[in-house]
Amino acid sequence: MRLSLLSRSGLLALRGETNFIARRGMAGGPIPARYKVKKNKYVEEWNGRREITEKSFTVDETMAANLLFYVVVLPYGVYTLTRAEFQSKGDRRYKDCI
Repeated sequence: MRLSLLSRSGLLALRGETNFIARRGMAGGPIPARYKVKKNKYVEEWNGRREITEKSFTVDETMAANLLFYVVVLPYGVYTLTRAEFQSKGDRRYKDCI
């Protein structure tokens, strides 16, 4: 018991014992210090802008027109084209819907 307490505390190395456990750095882990993470100022700036996007979000005529096109006109156009194709081919899926 005493031997295990001494080996954990590193005192065996001080007494000249040959079987001691090498001491590790506090929270160093297996990765050396030269591989530490360095902050990228552009990534940090982007992260800050991402958090305040709702404050800088503006809607103008161009954005409203694009939103209307991609949310209403484009899906309805795809629906109309596929429906017309089902009607022209006489597909059973169209007949089941009637």
